[in-house]
Amino acid sequence: MNPIVNRYTELVGIDHPIVQEGLGPFRTPKLAAAVSNAGGLGTVSMPGMPADLAEGARVFRDHIEECRSLTDRPFAVNIPVGVDGNGVVLPFTDVYIRMVLDARRADPDLARHLTVLTTSAGFPGEYIAMIKDAGMIHQHKVGSTRQAVKAAEAGVDVIIAAGFEMGGHAPSKAVHSYVLVPSVTEAVDVPVLLTGGARDARGLAAALAMGAHGVAMGTRFITSTANTDWHPAYLQALIDAQEGDDVAFDGVYGPCRGLRNAASARLTEHIGHTSSDIVDAVELTRWKIESMQRAQTAGDVRDGLVLAGQVASAIDDIIEIAEFVPNTAAGAAQILRRLASSLPIPTASA
Repeated sequence: MNPIVNRYTELVGIDHPIVQEGLGPFRTPKLAAAVSNAGGLGTVSMPGMPADLAEGARVFRDHIEECRSLTDRPFAVNIPVGVDGNGVVLPFTDVYIRMVLDARRADPDLARHLTVLTTSAGFPGEYIAMIKDAGMIHQHKVGSTRQAVKAAEAGVDVIIAAGFEMGGHAPSKAVHSYVLVPSVTEAVDVPVLLTGGARDARGLAAALAMGAHGVAMGTRFITSTANTDWHPAYLQALIDAQEGDDVAFDGVYGPCRGLRNAASARLTEHIGHTSSDIVDAVELTRWKIESMQRAQTAGDVRDGLVLAGQVASAIDDIIEIAEFVPNTAAGAAQILRRLASSLPIPTASA
């Protein structure tokens, strides 16, 4: 018997309410398959924003097919909703979402397993109906209660409440998980996941106590034996990180959190300024993405952007995902049972 069964696990068809966050902009199919095989929900991330979006879509499709070849369980894809200065959705979002939907239509076997699409950054707008009509479960990441209510009212199936301590692209509202998650769970009726700060059974138990239905973790899953596509120096940098070694800087869609180094120092000076104040906005964006990829692929953890959450300071080992996912769920259930058993039984008043 699975230790935790709730609306989210039943909706998605997974054993444990544990999700691997969208990670990128490099390869994630092996990592995603490992999490799904362990009973959680793995996520294949989009491979950056190349100049040739058609080629980018082909690479993304290859990553999805690789994940499918490695797991028979449900898995997800993550696609940020990028917008320009006028609020217009950037072309890569449209190209990648349509590619995913087309791939599922063309391959019924893939459609049975690629069942979840996660959006983040900007509001998904017109894509909500498109994703729902395709029969996919739509998760959307938000950084405020207002954004959560807007997304739920528009028809999103699951809300991912993103605390500011999370790694990668963090919410501009800068609300931390302990404050955000209870507010979001009170405000919406759809299942809610916590992302930002969770690393073990205690984090999952805390999320459930705050009304969430599960957790999404990124940094914790990066530091795993299944993550063989990323350079070992990246994983070691996360393990070596201490409290205070992380910093928020100017990312692609807004604030971004990673480790302090020469690359992030260059960008912390730019927070509060528009990209045009520094260099051409498009070129700056490409530099950021290439810098992120260089850290992941070449292990350049000094001059490359090392995305990581604050939780990196509490991580000091490489996990086996096949053990970690079920053990985390079992541990969370044990914590909650122990806490419940420690409460005195109310007695009827005379």
